[in-house]
Amino acid sequence: IRATHPPAIVLTSNRTRDLHDAVKRRCLYQWIDYPSPRREVEIVRLRVKGASETLAVQVADAVARMRDSDVQKPPGIAEAIDWLAALTLLGVERLDGAAIERTLGSVLKYSEDQDVIRAAGLEQLVGRGG
Repeated sequence: IRATHPPAIVLTSNRTRDLHDAVKRRCLYQWIDYPSPRREVEIVRLRVKGASETLAVQVADAVARMRDSDVQKPPGIAEAIDWLAALTLLGVERLDGAAIERTLGSVLKYSEDQDVIRAAGLEQLVGRGG
């Protein structure tokens, strides 16, 4: 098999391990930041059918606050989708400390990260949509 054109290969990294210098020399580097809060709301609502706009806004805001905190693994879009899906499945209409406590494991995968957020106070995650 011979390609007509050389293939383009995309490597993604979550920065848990460094890529070898020889690999990096042969790559173009592009940093992709998190989407804006408004765009994140659009994304999570597209992926979680039946999720309210209010809850999606609260989740996007809370996830942004988690990313700004001192956690080892800041939640990405996938975790925001998982969290909104869990909250929606449980019938949560508005984010509060109790709902966050019940579902924290769907957005933060390390117990140490959950401890960081609990120590800061779960209610501090309830922002503009709350």
